[in-house]
Amino acid sequence: MEHASARIVHVTDPNQAVDAIRSKGHRIVTFMGFSGGGYEDPERVSDLLRGFLAGLDPRSVTVCSGATADGIGAVYPIAKTLGFATIGIVSSLAESEHARLSDTVNKIYVIGDKNWGGLRNDGTLSPTSVAMVDASDEIIAIGGGDIACDEIKAAIAAKKPVRFAAAEMNHAAAIEKARRKGETPPEEFQGPVYRLFNC
Repeated sequence: MEHASARIVHVTDPNQAVDAIRSKGHRIVTFMGFSGGGYEDPERVSDLLRGFLAGLDPRSVTVCSGATADGIGAVYPIAKTLGFATIGIVSSLAESEHARLSDTVNKIYVIGDKNWGGLRNDGTLSPTSVAMVDASDEIIAIGGGDIACDEIKAAIAAKKPVRFAAAEMNHAAAIEKARRKGETPPEEFQGPVYRLFNC
């Protein structure tokens, strides 16, 4: 692990990140949702984020998300203006693939991981998702893809409170992603977290 004052901290063991985050004594509320694909209606998502944050106390809550600026990363600048401390948890792939990290995160924990998150081939959570779930006291999801869905299932199994608001992923981005992968374009844009809560 790097020096404790560094904004970006690299860890190989997710428990190192969890211990460091927990050491502050704050309640960790983690926001999940769509990331790189973004949202079809970002203004509505910003309104939802403000609504959720209005019910939290910046004196006792630290806001957590996936460290990147896109999609649900919109929570960071809003949280900053409201006086919340912010942290990010992200896979080391973010650096190797040059993802855009948010400038408004106080501290970012980069987890050594071969995946962005979610379930590995053996059915266990990847290190990044282990850190995300174990560090969280509560999860607030606005939409969300496969990785968020895997993490939310693990949080529910651990009896952690989860709140959800529906929001559609960016349609054009989702169609283009499917095209690049040679997959059938999606016909619905709510995502797997929506399906998890609305089955």
